[in-house]
Amino acid sequence: MAGTPTACSSYRQHNHASATATEYTALPLTLALPHRPQAVSGARHLTRAAMIAQDFAEDLEDTVLLVVSELVTNAIAHASPPLVLHLDQPTDDTLRIAVDDGGATPHPNGWHASCTEDEHGRGISLIAALAEQHGAIQRPGGHTTHWATVNMQT
Repeated sequence: MAGTPTACSSYRQHNHASATATEYTALPLTLALPHRPQAVSGARHLTRAAMIAQDFAEDLEDTVLLVVSELVTNAIAHASPPLVLHLDQPTDDTLRIAVDDGGATPHPNGWHASCTEDEHGRGISLIAALAEQHGAIQRPGGHTTHWATVNMQT
C-alpha cells in the first residue's frame, strides 16, 4: 500500500454512528482506530460502508466483515497501540485487509485477560479458512502488519 494515495482519517475524531458512509468509502482506505474493544464494531461498520459504496457483491459481506473483526480483535487483545485498518483492492478480484499494530504486548490487554481458554484462540484459524492468503510483516520499531486477502469473485 506504500506509495498509493489513501483516504486517511482518524476514527477517534468521529463517532462511527454519526459518520456518513461517504467519509470512509474510497479505496484504498486507511483508518486509525482506538485501541479498545469498541473499535471492532466501528471497523465493521466502516468496512460495510466501503463495500456498499464500491458495489461489492453482497454475498461477500459476511466473509470480509469476519476477517476485519478477527484482525482488529487480535490487535486489540495481543498488541500495543497504534491500531490502523487498511482496505485496498489491488486487483479486480482481490480485497486486501491489513491491520497495523504496535507489536506484541507482554501481557493480554484488558477484557481479553478475563476470557476463559475456550473463549479465544480461533481467530487465526477463521482467517485461514476464509482468506485466500494471510500473514504478518514485521515493521521497524516492533510494529506489525497482519494482513489477509479475500477473493472478490463470487
